[in-house]
Amino acid sequence: MDVISELGRLGLMPVVEIPDASLALPLGRALVDAGLLCAEITFRTTAAADAIRILRGGCPELLVGAGTVLDAEQVDAAIAAGAAFLVAPGFNPGVARHARVRGALFVPGICTPSEIEAARASGCHVLKFFPAEAAGGVAFLKAVSGPYRDMRFVPTGGISPANLANYLALPQVIACGGSWMVPKQLIAAGDFVTIGRLAAEAVALARAAR
Repeated sequence: MDVISELGRLGLMPVVEIPDASLALPLGRALVDAGLLCAEITFRTTAAADAIRILRGGCPELLVGAGTVLDAEQVDAAIAAGAAFLVAPGFNPGVARHARVRGALFVPGICTPSEIEAARASGCHVLKFFPAEAAGGVAFLKAVSGPYRDMRFVPTGGISPANLANYLALPQVIACGGSWMVPKQLIAAGDFVTIGRLAAEAVALARAAR
């Protein structure tokens, strides 16, 4: 699978904080049933690696990545679990280098032109723009896309149904990351019916925007 092309087709990357790996499979099924065939499982909890492994085995149609990847050990754990891509909130040259050596698609976070240049020099051409709304939002992306025309972005942070279409309208945006369709409170409560509804609504918004 071409991960970047698939992310671009979907336009959405749910950012999932899962407290218990036993919740992974019902969450994955809710997303698949809603037509949202992607999930970024963040390493903000100790259940992340197990959740990725469970989703890769139980929901093969789901594109599963790892998020909040902060060090080489997490790179290795995410790859061992079967993550199709790795996402970080910032740019760490050592982590980017380790991911490249391991052959993983690494999407580091940036929010300044200098960080874009550093990531570009490291070989990363798909970047997470984080925290998107707080760091300038759509206006920032329009401005930096002039000099950095070969870069593509996954804005995350403050993305919601109210502004999703504004981001997806930009040709340099591959997909938008967000957690509004997978809030951690609903995951912890096991309310996958509501998550499925929110995910289906998000899919409809993304399709309408493109």
